[in-house]
Amino acid sequence: MESLYHHTNNLIQETQQCFQRLENAYGKETEPIEKEIQARIDTITSNCERLDILVHKEPVSRRATSKMRVDQLKYDNIHLQAALRNFLGREHVRRQQEAEREELLSRDFARDSDTSILIDHSLQHHTSLQNASRGVDDALLSGSGVLDSLRQQRGVLKGAHRRLFDVANTLGLSNSTMRLVERRARQDKFVLLGGVAVTLAVMTLVVVYLT
Repeated sequence: MESLYHHTNNLIQETQQCFQRLENAYGKETEPIEKEIQARIDTITSNCERLDILVHKEPVSRRATSKMRVDQLKYDNIHLQAALRNFLGREHVRRQQEAEREELLSRDFARDSDTSILIDHSLQHHTSLQNASRGVDDALLSGSGVLDSLRQQRGVLKGAHRRLFDVANTLGLSNSTMRLVERRARQDKFVLLGGVAVTLAVMTLVVVYLT
């Protein structure tokens, strides 16, 4: 299990470095890096599933600690998935803008002055609507990724919380320490709910003002 754990942890760090190359790439150069990152994420996910099985074969004294380490790998993998989704969303918007710009540049317009004025006015109006629509889509996509990441993180934190109690019982911690842990867990829950509320509020304001 140790070798698979360290291999997966190294793979996560290498994938984080791939995101730096992805941000510096442009156009078609991003496609092979996107595929490489997705393949690494798939491998990390598969390794985490195998580690979940191997954890149950660990000695009882080490099982809780091993489970927490695997959960940390899952938590990091969730962040990698969210980062890739956000990048793909931005890249889709950029490519769509480039395609529309190329389409406009390739059109043949009549040289009649009145027609040109009408076309310019319609084009400006259409461009404004397109920009507003893209802004709303981008905001909704980012908000959806954030909410999805928060939901997944909440599941991981709940599992870690339960295992922390198991470890505490095993080590025989005092009741006062257990109450402090419970209080911190409730505070984390309020922070999570506050983050969700702020995200929804920002998304609502973006939709209202851009439309």
